Amino acid sequence: MNNSYQVYQELVKPPLSPPGWIFGPVWTVLYIMMGIAFFRILSNGLNQPAVQRAGLVFVFQLALNFLWPYLYFSQGLRGVAAIEIVVLWLAIILSAWLFYRIEPLAGWLMVPYLLWVTFASYLNIATWYLNRS
Repeated sequence: MNNSYQVYQELVKPPLSPPGWIFGPVWTVLYIMMGIAFFRILSNGLNQPAVQRAGLVFVFQLALNFLWPYLYFSQGLRGVAAIEIVVLWLAIILSAWLFYRIEPLAGWLMVPYLLWVTFASYLNIATWYLNRS
């Protein structure tokens, strides 16, 4: 089985596609920002219902985040992954909004992640379309 980098290299890619090596550093920064946001929310007390809701939505979107590469790369289900990434995008919006209501900085820390997943959605849908044979 090919690794993710090889799979990405072999695809017909749409305009604005970044080189494959860029994804690792970008995701590293995004995960750090997401972790800081999550820590800041949890620091408000796990006994608070708002924190519990925000934490649950965060974990849900994180699970979707981890599911996406499995669908896209391992299974080659780019159409299914495109649907899944839209659900992920909505879950990120909800998570950021819930974070913002508890602590605005935590919500803002989720915005780069949302922007990147927006761009990733374009890449996913476009590569599915261009490689659908």
